[in-house]
Amino acid sequence: MRLSLDYGRMGLMVDLTGRDVRHVLGLTPAPPLASPSDSVRDALLTAELPRLAVGKRSACIIICDFTRPVPNQLILGEILPLLGLAPESITILIATGTHRASTPAELLDLLGKEILHSGVRVIDHDCDDPATNRFIGTSPGNLPIYLDTHWLDAELKITVGLIEPHFMAGYSGGRKLVMPGVAGRETIQAWHSPQFLEHDNARNGVLDNNPVHEENTAIAAFAPADLICDVTLDEQRRVTGVFCGHWITDWRRGTEFIAQQARPLIPEAVDVCLTSGGGYPLDATFYQVVKGIVGAYPIVKPGGTVIIAAQMQEGIGSAHFRETLEAHSDLDTLVAQMSAPGWNPLPDQWQVEMLARACRNHKIIVVTEPERAKELRGCHVDAVGSMDEALARISPDATIAIIPKGPYVIPAIQTEV
Repeated sequence: MRLSLDYGRMGLMVDLTGRDVRHVLGLTPAPPLASPSDSVRDALLTAELPRLAVGKRSACIIICDFTRPVPNQLILGEILPLLGLAPESITILIATGTHRASTPAELLDLLGKEILHSGVRVIDHDCDDPATNRFIGTSPGNLPIYLDTHWLDAELKITVGLIEPHFMAGYSGGRKLVMPGVAGRETIQAWHSPQFLEHDNARNGVLDNNPVHEENTAIAAFAPADLICDVTLDEQRRVTGVFCGHWITDWRRGTEFIAQQARPLIPEAVDVCLTSGGGYPLDATFYQVVKGIVGAYPIVKPGGTVIIAAQMQEGIGSAHFRETLEAHSDLDTLVAQMSAPGWNPLPDQWQVEMLARACRNHKIIVVTEPERAKELRGCHVDAVGSMDEALARISPDATIAIIPKGPYVIPAIQTEV
């Protein structure tokens, strides 16, 4: 048995001949739209974007950063002509959250030459810039709310995103473009605290009684989008749905649509789950690869193994993330410390906390490039430079489930749903 896992831009072929492969889990096929541009335009007109733009002197459009494969050029190509605004009155704000700024090559991938050279302003959100993050109040969870001034001051607010499973907030898209997409670091760190993340419902595909989702929705409500335009994609990243309009109700339509495709069920847990980091751009760093690990372990028996393939062309991630991983030999002790009163939050500590959840009862093996495997020493996972080496570390009789698309799929045990 041979199949390809999403890995970087090219994929990684895996030979599992002779292995006890019980399941290959992916998205339930949904037909791609015959004309995505027509569907986007029709959705924008149905949501009355031209009417919303009447009388407005400025617009801010939030888009995802390069780690999300959103068809921005397609969507923005339909939005911009409908605004009736001069290019210099329009700001495209890239929702970096706490991630780094975009490179010139990434901006070109995100927007294309035509939009980049059209005269619209293109700005990366900077969560640490006090001049562009304004305090606007306190959330229901008592979090200080800082949001980007480019968003707050725009007369017309639009978000463009992708609805897919999210390992702590249930699903991406919608409110998540605002919070944490264009929030200040203090707000983001407080939202990613154990107060929210340690809840049982802070996981993939769960919105009801999920405190992570509820809190960022409450924060986004302080400066909500006038209109969202979110899409869903199939395994070839073709557009399967367009959800345009109200930032809550139309986004929820999208989550219900993707839930029908992204939740494969299996009858019982397996010994090993072989998965991926989702391929480029999501598997660019180990920081992002944690999402694939967290998505896979719920279908693995306690004491079992998650093997995840990820190219990680940019290595571990931020210096803060690396330092937090390497400075603490026991992740559960660190999580306990994070939960204690008076704890001073560490940058990117939430991803460490989610990794700790996966490592608690499972072995994690990361398959990556040999030089990247060396970088992962001290990062609480077993890193190897080839799939053959990873497979040699599990029993020949182990039962295996495979998730080629990694975090884009939400597997579950039938009896637990």
